[in-house]
Amino acid sequence: MKLHILMHLARCAVAAFALLVASATFAAEPLKVYILAGQSNMVGHARAHTIATLYASDTPRDQELVNLVIRKDGGVSRQALEEQLARGRKLDELTGGISNSKIKAMKEGPEKKAVEAKVKQLKSEHEAYKKKVASTCVVSDRVYISSIADRNKRSGKLGVGYGGSGEKIGPEYAFGLTLAKKISGPILLIKTSWGGKSLNYNFRPPSAGPYQLNEKEKSSDKADDIKKNASLNYRMMNEAVHEVLNNLPENHPAYDAKAGHEMAGFVWFQGFNDQFSPEFRDNYKDNMIAFIKDVRAEYNAPQMPFVIGVLGTGVTAEKVAGNQVSVGQREAAKSLGLKKRVAAVESYLEYSHYSNKVFQKGWPEHYHEWDTVGSDRPYHYLGSGAFFVRLGDAFANSMFELTPK
Repeated sequence: MKLHILMHLARCAVAAFALLVASATFAAEPLKVYILAGQSNMVGHARAHTIATLYASDTPRDQELVNLVIRKDGGVSRQALEEQLARGRKLDELTGGISNSKIKAMKEGPEKKAVEAKVKQLKSEHEAYKKKVASTCVVSDRVYISSIADRNKRSGKLGVGYGGSGEKIGPEYAFGLTLAKKISGPILLIKTSWGGKSLNYNFRPPSAGPYQLNEKEKSSDKADDIKKNASLNYRMMNEAVHEVLNNLPENHPAYDAKAGHEMAGFVWFQGFNDQFSPEFRDNYKDNMIAFIKDVRAEYNAPQMPFVIGVLGTGVTAEKVAGNQVSVGQREAAKSLGLKKRVAAVESYLEYSHYSNKVFQKGWPEHYHEWDTVGSDRPYHYLGSGAFFVRLGDAFANSMFELTPK
């Protein structure tokens, strides 16, 4: 009899434990909020179809990223990329590139009409390829985003279209998708980014002290406006973030008020406009440290992980190491260190050298081939989707390493 009672009690204990585990498993988790901020390369100027350049790589990581961002049922493949590159080369051969110079030089007649008809067909196939790639890009059901990317302001499920236009991406895309594979619960990205801005002036943090006008600025009739607009983008960034935080139910459907939210991390990708003045570039390290301190205080998150994207438009390790802004970013991360949850990610390591080879051939004459693998200038990392997917993934991996387990 006693054995029977003990067995019954044991079964009850097991059932209660199972119920407790199930409750914990299905309990609402806090919404994890990540802020992404910076200038034009945080805005993102890579057209979505250039993501398919990843197919040209045989590295295991790039193949994983292809599966991360492109649906398997979309019909996009390495073969499709190679066919499009061949089509682009044929187009450039017939037209002379973006100038259309070869067709313009032809005499009117049947031969010219035949070439024009062929070009029209190839261009139609070229545009169809680009639309196909963009339409097969993954849209997340778990990661939502509220984004300011210059004039492109929108919010919703994370997918293509949160870069500089509805057809572009920045690092936010793969950042959110990679994080979703690593952590549980709902994720919200808040991106605030404006092109052509500096840390020393536009994003100047309060603890860096008042902006000091140079002699030229002091003598300008706009001196008062220059003083007034110092730190403007820093203030705009925080205003935008707080607006989202004050309306979390509208920005993520899985937000649970009882579970609340946590400020899970901050990604900073900027630096280009601080290169051109000794004061701006020489103070970058101190400004960056002040920025991190002030941002953490703003959101009452003293241990919030912070990832700095190191400016890498120099492409090579030597050129990047010779850039005082890049050096300042590295030094800021090193000064605070991993114990204070700050890390630097080298953007030049994610560069699309495949796209660069086509660019270096002379993109105007090889425009249609170039248009397959890139969509902007070198200061925007060639507008390479492969680059921005790699970089977003690198940001996410670094963020995950900084996050308390």
